[in-house]
Amino acid sequence: MASESTLRFGAQTDEMTSLLRIVNLVRTGDAVTRPEIGRVTGLGRGVVAQRIDHAIEVGFLQDAEFAPSSGGRAPRTLRFRAERGRVIVCALGALHIHVGLTDLDGDILAESHRAWDIAKGPEETLDEAMSMVDGLLAQDAESAAPVWAVTVGVPGPVDFATGRPVAPPIMPGWNGFDVRSRFEDRYGAPTWVDNDVNILAFSERERRENDSIDLIYCKIGSGIGAGLLSRGRVHRGANGAAGDIGHVRVRDSEELCRCGKIGCLEAVAGGWALVRDAERALAEGGTGMLAQRVADGDAITPEAIARAAEGGDALAISLIRRSARVAGESIATLVNVFNPNIIVIGGAVAAAGELFLAEVRHRVYELSLPLATRDLSIVNSLNDRREPLRGGAALAREELFDETFPRWFADGRPSVARIRSAE
Repeated sequence: MASESTLRFGAQTDEMTSLLRIVNLVRTGDAVTRPEIGRVTGLGRGVVAQRIDHAIEVGFLQDAEFAPSSGGRAPRTLRFRAERGRVIVCALGALHIHVGLTDLDGDILAESHRAWDIAKGPEETLDEAMSMVDGLLAQDAESAAPVWAVTVGVPGPVDFATGRPVAPPIMPGWNGFDVRSRFEDRYGAPTWVDNDVNILAFSERERRENDSIDLIYCKIGSGIGAGLLSRGRVHRGANGAAGDIGHVRVRDSEELCRCGKIGCLEAVAGGWALVRDAERALAEGGTGMLAQRVADGDAITPEAIARAAEGGDALAISLIRRSARVAGESIATLVNVFNPNIIVIGGAVAAAGELFLAEVRHRVYELSLPLATRDLSIVNSLNDRREPLRGGAALAREELFDETFPRWFADGRPSVARIRSAE
């Protein structure tokens, strides 16, 4: 049965709209005192007081310290009660699992990371990820804060509406797997599944504190992909394939890609392709830091190639420059079509730093339209391992407070049933 608040607000949409706006103004810090809220919303003092009292009653807001006085009595500030809930973030990579627990402001409270091959399949991978999450929740048990949302990032295309991977080239057995339901059944909280590069794009938006930015995040790791932000909103495309530049054709390449096609960008410039080419060169008598690594019994990895290039290894430098050159050509096409303000380059291969970035810049500025590059910045990512956790928390907050808030506000916390009610 619907609560009294649900019925009341369902019949008074203007009241609901203003109340939700007030909570979000306080949550984002755009207005944190009653006078500020009145000025921003245009609502009268009595209406503002009524809305705030209800938000406090439901549990979203709380009175906090006094703000500086501007001549009269100092106004009391309000705070959003971010400690009331937890967000689980599960970032799955080609060769790792990274999970984290945040509050409703996105502050990371705990995290866990381990090496893992996603090719082991969905059942085994998600069981391991959930075991890691359960460990974090056990550490947080004293807070008694319930899980409000879960976000999961995967290294492949995703149908965002259903939370199912769509023909991911490096994830055998994952096509159409119901990732979302596995987490919703386990934690009783609404879950959103997205491509891992989209989640990194969210992180960049949060770090830059720009909700209307036009940005491309290009991840050059084991695979290659791009997250596209248009006026601050992720562009996923009709089937979740937007930004999947790793499988565009590279001119004159006959390399076989992991997706089964010939000449994909990833098969020339991706981390696994660089490892393949390094091993070929060493087999033909190549020398240097990578050869010494093999002699010491260590495997060649994309990260090792990037570090060797930074250290001046000739073979590694040639591999990194070729990767950057062909990646830059594909990125230039995105620039002409999408016209972003900023391109952020991240991933294990791009960890070679300025060596990689300089080649990408050269190709983008050479091949893109002058108007499209007039105000364009091309920069390296922070290469912070926590970025997927911050991005996942940002995705959860957007879905909870910007997209679905009216469905569950009156209940005081989100539920799977309320979130999915409009689907």
